[in-house]
Amino acid sequence: MKEGGIAIVQGDITRMKVDAIVNAANTSLLGGGGVDGAIHRAAGPQLLAECRTVGPCPTGESRITGGYRLPAPYVIHTVGPVWQGGAHGEDQLLASCYRSALRLATEHGLSTLAFPSISTGAYRFPLDRACRIALGETLRFLREEDSLAEVTFVCFTAADREVYRRILAEMSVS
Repeated sequence: MKEGGIAIVQGDITRMKVDAIVNAANTSLLGGGGVDGAIHRAAGPQLLAECRTVGPCPTGESRITGGYRLPAPYVIHTVGPVWQGGAHGEDQLLASCYRSALRLATEHGLSTLAFPSISTGAYRFPLDRACRIALGETLRFLREEDSLAEVTFVCFTAADREVYRRILAEMSVS
């Protein structure tokens, strides 16, 4: 599904042929589980070496590195919030992840970007809520900036992809 510069697919973000993929990183940027571990494994040891020079990264912020063995020449690492019930600034921190990653892509002259579903795995952010924040921030950015040609949301499961598609359709109608 593609609408308004946004594409939603199910797949493996480490195989995306875009200018940059976004890594749902931890604050150390030194690898971890889930998407973060998969990206580090696919990129190779050079990614870890570069991350040592650009980290740590506070929650809500982003850093950029090379992509090394990935098809994407760049990785934008962003640190999403751990869900603590919603009363600890989680929404604002997650929104900041998307804004800072989109800004970094623009600052580096990139035109295509792929996001995973930040904070919805081990960090337990509710998918529906996270999806609304992700799509809302991205749509707002694309309306204000014309530097990005396409932003793809890469969902790990078909069920997640359907949530993203449903919410994008709702947002496009309103």
